[in-house]
Amino acid sequence: MATELKEFDNTEKQHLEVMDEVQTPHLGRTLAFWIGGIFLILILSLFLPWTQNIRSQGTLTALTPQDRPQTVEATIAGRIEEWHVMEGAFVKKGDTIASLSEIKEKYMDPNLLTRLEEQVQAKEGAVEANLAKEKAMQEQISALREGLTFSLQKARNKVAQTRLKLQSDSMDVVAQRTELAIAESQFERQENLYEQGLKSLTELEQRRLKLQEAQAKLLSLINKYEATQAELQNARTELNSLQAEYGDKIAKAEAELSSTRSYTFATQADVAKLQNELSSTQVRSQYYQIVAPQDGYVVQTLKAGIGETIKEGEPLATIMPRDPDLAAELYIDALDLPLIKTGDEVRLQFEGWPTLVFSGWPGASFGTFGGRVAVIDNTGTNGRYRMLVIPDPNAEPWPEPLRVGSGVYGWAMLKTVPIWYELWRQLNNFPPDYTEGKGASATDKKTTADGKKE
Repeated sequence: MATELKEFDNTEKQHLEVMDEVQTPHLGRTLAFWIGGIFLILILSLFLPWTQNIRSQGTLTALTPQDRPQTVEATIAGRIEEWHVMEGAFVKKGDTIASLSEIKEKYMDPNLLTRLEEQVQAKEGAVEANLAKEKAMQEQISALREGLTFSLQKARNKVAQTRLKLQSDSMDVVAQRTELAIAESQFERQENLYEQGLKSLTELEQRRLKLQEAQAKLLSLINKYEATQAELQNARTELNSLQAEYGDKIAKAEAELSSTRSYTFATQADVAKLQNELSSTQVRSQYYQIVAPQDGYVVQTLKAGIGETIKEGEPLATIMPRDPDLAAELYIDALDLPLIKTGDEVRLQFEGWPTLVFSGWPGASFGTFGGRVAVIDNTGTNGRYRMLVIPDPNAEPWPEPLRVGSGVYGWAMLKTVPIWYELWRQLNNFPPDYTEGKGASATDKKTTADGKKE
């Protein structure tokens, strides 16, 4: 009996030692608490706010075209004679970058400008001479017209005078005919008296002499009358010929005047052409010096050395303007385009600048900078649209060492939602929620198709 009790005690002791071995270790209990706590924290963190954003990347550029890198081109063809700057040098507007020499035969004459000026002066002298000739011919035409007027008046006066003279001669002929009739009657009476012996032969001869004188005078007056008629006809003919004579002279003078004017116009056209060529040559002479269009730094020279020939419009150097207004050039997908509008906030990360980014918690990020959308392109390239982001005046200014061309990453800030909602959206590949203002939440009021709120 004592032996059985002793064996039972030994068995119970072994059983209790085994039970001690199978108890939960203290370390495992601690690990379980930690796992449960972490799991609880993760569940609670799913309800933390998360700011939705659109990621994009691009490069730094200038907001205005005149602030962007630009090439300095040769306006004329020429040969490089001398470089006046080095790469990296700062130049002011109007500083000479390089000097060119002429390569076209037309402009190689060193006295070309002087010769062109002489040609212009000669042509201008020819124009002045032609103008003086025109003036003289105009005066000549005026004199011919005045002479025509005076000659016509003189001819008309002569016709009128001759007509009056013809009337006077006609009256003289009529009077002489009457006188002749009287002389004939007296001679007949005298002859009858002579035959009767009442008159002497001497008296009869005197009457015959008077009759003959009357007949001779009548013949003379008739001849004078006919001469006056011929003179009147000649006066009328001269009056009619004056118009044709002076018309011919005036027509010839006007034709010569028109020819002179035509030559004057042609000479004036030559003067204008020479003046144009002179002005173009003077302007061309200014292009032998390639100057900086604005203040900036010579980034790179695109031609090597002296003596190289260049064409019109060929670039010589690249200049980066001084103190440009920087802007981030970012590209977004067409799916995200409706979510972005001018004035929206954007967080930026610049290459080479230390950052610690939490895209959904912009306030907890380090090394990012604020910006606002200034420009959104109306057309896209390969389904991507460009937008320009400028510094946010209400945020920390962008770093001074930034240079045009460096890389930049951006996050366009959208709606604030819980983390679980953002994870669900990402897993289903849904686009971010659209919002028209700050402070929107997932419980925004919906809008029906007719524009009324439910």
